[in-house]
Amino acid sequence: MTLTQSLLGFGVLATLMAITPGLDTIFVLRQALRGSRAGAFAAATGICLGTLIWGVAAAAGVAALFVASQVAFAALRWAGIAFLVWLAVGYLRQAWRGPGVETEPEESTTSVTQSFVKGLVTNLSNPKIAVFYLSVLPVFLPVGYPPPLAGALLAAVHVTVGMAWFVVVILAARSVRGFLNSRRGVRVTDGVAGVAMLGFAVALGVER
Repeated sequence: MTLTQSLLGFGVLATLMAITPGLDTIFVLRQALRGSRAGAFAAATGICLGTLIWGVAAAAGVAALFVASQVAFAALRWAGIAFLVWLAVGYLRQAWRGPGVETEPEESTTSVTQSFVKGLVTNLSNPKIAVFYLSVLPVFLPVGYPPPLAGALLAAVHVTVGMAWFVVVILAARSVRGFLNSRRGVRVTDGVAGVAMLGFAVALGVER
């Protein structure tokens, strides 16, 4: 497979993955609805960095450890579950308390950094990403290129497509913030996000 064929083929697959609703999209959407635009883009950037790391790791063979070793994969899976439950509890607590109307609550550097870190951890602690890259990426590795470099190029395609999708999600979410920044809207947003995160945690826990 040539480099051009590899990039185009993987780009199509990456696009389908990006537009399929999942954990990353839910997380960025919640940040866009309840935080600032800077915080939402920081979360998206963290997720994309995680994708890039997984791409290089899979091409280099590091990610194979999580599939070959049941202990390593189980550790990653339970770390992801714990993180999702932690996010879910935080969101549901805010929904229960019914916080007042917030105006750009995540403009501070600290909060934007926290959004970035949460996005990165959300992606890196998702074992499904490891399995996807380990099982799919080798098929698209072009001939004649060092695997880590080729993996980085393919992951960069995924990052580009993913960030484009996140821009659409963020801009669309910002257009409906008028209602969702009301007291009722705030509780609905946090409640739905909390239930969604909890649902992902349960699905990850029972999946084999």
